[in-house]
Amino acid sequence: MGSFSIWHWLIVLAIVLVVFGTKKLRNIGSDVGGAVKNFKEAMKEGEQDKIDGGASRGQTIEGEVKEKTKV
Repeated sequence: MGSFSIWHWLIVLAIVLVVFGTKKLRNIGSDVGGAVKNFKEAMKEGEQDKIDGGASRGQTIEGEVKEKTKV
């Protein structure tokens, strides 16, 4: 009762394949893989921002103030 044998897992796998189908499971697998890849890329970008000191966050806008009004 404590552990499952290989036959239990094969039966569960067969039921999942019948319910969802192979095409849907393949799509779910590729979606999860893409999400993991995007997460890793975002983590690398975050680490690079820490190393750069946040210099790559935006652009510097230069300009001249012509009038100053109080609101």
